[in-house]
Amino acid sequence: MSLAAIDWAQPWLAPYRAIGEAAARAALHTTSVAAALQQGTVPGASPEFVPQFDLPAGQAYEAHIFQTGTVPTRDNLHDFFNGLVWLAFPQTKRRLNELQAAEIARRGIASTRGALRDALTLFDENGAVLDAPAPLWKALAARDWHSLFVTQRALWAEARLLVFGHALLEKLATPRKALTAHVLLPLPEAGRQPALDDGALARSLHAEYLVQKPFVPLPVLGVPGWWPENELPDFYDDSKVFRPGR
Repeated sequence: MSLAAIDWAQPWLAPYRAIGEAAARAALHTTSVAAALQQGTVPGASPEFVPQFDLPAGQAYEAHIFQTGTVPTRDNLHDFFNGLVWLAFPQTKRRLNELQAAEIARRGIASTRGALRDALTLFDENGAVLDAPAPLWKALAARDWHSLFVTQRALWAEARLLVFGHALLEKLATPRKALTAHVLLPLPEAGRQPALDDGALARSLHAEYLVQKPFVPLPVLGVPGWWPENELPDFYDDSKVFRPGR
């Protein structure tokens, strides 16, 4: 799929639409995705986007970003969406990078990432953040899909879901029912999480908490208003997608 074909009217792209549409148009008239993203940077807040060949052979990607303040970027949708998340949520992306770089410095690059880097990568690639009333959180944690999406459907008017993971945003460019986000559970003392607050989200990312992999799966096209087919209650009867809790 090309950048020109992205449907910016989709609700999961709302946090990125203003910068994303401009960046996509720029990418069609510049030499690279990195150059297009660079046009949307804010000095002192955003990193510098550079071509992928700026990443030295053998250098760990996350360590390179931490050391240089530059993000090597390929000319594809995956890296385009990664860049958009950097532009929209720079503090959160920087915090994830700091934690990744610290773990690389501590453990080196091994054949496996380890529990913390696995959790950081999962959130960075496929994560989401939900701000919702307590009954929705309870139903989500229990994977009680009927309660979450049918019985308590009206409560979604008070909820906000942010798709943060750039790999998930890439997949949603061609929506499929089975696409599932890993929703970050808020810190126990936090209660509701301010889904679109970059600073608060960055401050909530603690290594000791993330290593526990505090995520719950959520099939994102089940969110009311996010997909026309979910207006029918039997949309949620598909147990291959809406799997029961253990």
